[in-house]
Amino acid sequence: MKKSPNALARRKPLFTRTAQLVTFDDWLQLAVELYAREEVALGQVTDIAQDEALYLLLRTLDLPLDSDPSVLDCKLTKKEIAAVKAALQRRIVDRVPAAYITREAFLGEHRFYVDERTIIPRSYFLEIIPQQLNDWLPDPKKVRHVVDVCTGSGCLAILLADHFPKAKVDAVELSTDALEVAEINLKEHKLAHRIKLFESDVFDAVPKQKYDVILSNPPYEPSAHVDGLPEEFHREPRMSLDGGKDGLDIIRKLLRQSRDRLQPHGIVLIEVGGLREAMDKEFGKLDLHWLHTEDGADCVCVINAKRLKVAKL
Repeated sequence: MKKSPNALARRKPLFTRTAQLVTFDDWLQLAVELYAREEVALGQVTDIAQDEALYLLLRTLDLPLDSDPSVLDCKLTKKEIAAVKAALQRRIVDRVPAAYITREAFLGEHRFYVDERTIIPRSYFLEIIPQQLNDWLPDPKKVRHVVDVCTGSGCLAILLADHFPKAKVDAVELSTDALEVAEINLKEHKLAHRIKLFESDVFDAVPKQKYDVILSNPPYEPSAHVDGLPEEFHREPRMSLDGGKDGLDIIRKLLRQSRDRLQPHGIVLIEVGGLREAMDKEFGKLDLHWLHTEDGADCVCVINAKRLKVAKL
């Protein structure tokens, strides 16, 4: 793991001259300053330091995320200050991602349980599923079977189940640890009766089934890129990030196996991060269509079953 420039500095006491800090806002402002000074890596919960620090403090103090702004003026007790210090110590010094500290992550309004056994949910499918998915299906009301491959915590399988209330949903994951977390989330969302979990390397151990939709946010980071990620990202299971030398190992297997797993009208949707150019170069014959996202990342592609069937992979 590559050490950050401030690794040695973080061995020094994090909190000095804090006796005058008494309100929630005092500690929030200090947290934001420490995030910047210690070069805390963001992106697993939010890209904005103040938003993450606010979230972490609210959760640490067991306050609602939609708390009134007046909470900023509230004076903290000694016990509450100790709890805030402990949380910030873990986040800033130990580099534990905020979601692992709070044991939760959000995709929109959906809350999911997470811990170190699985990657922290973050996906453009939160945007794609409700806004664009139906446009690629002849009749979304007739969708009967969908699958989320590399499901991790089960979050995208749950979003699919909510979007297609009459469909059966399969969720495929190679990591037994991640499947344990997914099972917790299925129970919490009361969807264990509709979502079936499979321990499998892509479709290797999944019974033969034709799907209307195959969706995946697989490990797609090139191995060398994973090596250079900030410490926080090394807290996540490497297998949930590492897509092999060029990032395409699992995607290649997924596309090969999807050919015989789709209904004639079916589609494959894959989120690929920064691999759009590599995907177009290797799989251009599949006529990849890139879906537009609000931030312009446009890193989710759609592949039609008919095109996948005739192309040579």
